[in-house]
Amino acid sequence: MNTAWPAAAKYSVWRLFELVCASVGLLLLSPLFAVLALAVLLFSGRPVLFSQARMGRYAVQFRIWKFRTMHTGAAGPAITADGDSRVTVIGRWLRKFKLDELPQLFNVLRGNMSVVGPRPEVPQYVNLRSPLWHAVLQVRPGITDLATLIYRDEEKLLRTSGDADRLYRETVLPAKLRLNLAYLQTRCFWQDMRLIWLTVRYSLSPKGFNPACIHRGFMTGVENGGHLHSISSAIDR
Repeated sequence: MNTAWPAAAKYSVWRLFELVCASVGLLLLSPLFAVLALAVLLFSGRPVLFSQARMGRYAVQFRIWKFRTMHTGAAGPAITADGDSRVTVIGRWLRKFKLDELPQLFNVLRGNMSVVGPRPEVPQYVNLRSPLWHAVLQVRPGITDLATLIYRDEEKLLRTSGDADRLYRETVLPAKLRLNLAYLQTRCFWQDMRLIWLTVRYSLSPKGFNPACIHRGFMTGVENGGHLHSISSAIDR
């Protein structure tokens, strides 16, 4: 009996679900795409879209797509803190409601991203020698994940530091990777659906967002199972 069949079948069903979600999403959101593209064009000029290299599954790089939120040709760090002068007026609005991420539905169709999965990082922040990164890169990156939801106000956090890059590398990124792996320990279809719903909910209405409450809601079972301890031990090595 081929024991690999259940896992392969599960992946095929999930992949089909993602393709349907991305296709329907692009169809239903096409008027919104047109409005956002026109807004970027009118208030910020061309290009409308922004493309950047990211690290995908098995450390294979790919190009991620977003609506452009920064001034063309603006140089600076790979991360963005709240109040960054590179961000355009329309860009601040797009970032607030996470609308700049919508073009990644095309990445889902192409197969280099999933709807739910660890957010793909820029190569300069990825340590391929780290056991933590090795584990995270075994799955396809996604448009949203638990870490992205909990750290949806990351830019405000980075603004409080005199060295945003160091804070991101040494504190924020390791914490997000821990959340990624902990979530994957108990991941299931309904958990993913809940995560998608909460991402949409707080993108449309950020008011009332409570990261501590969300963390407790998703991670109680993992913490009780001791998975977070083992993940922390792997990081310390």
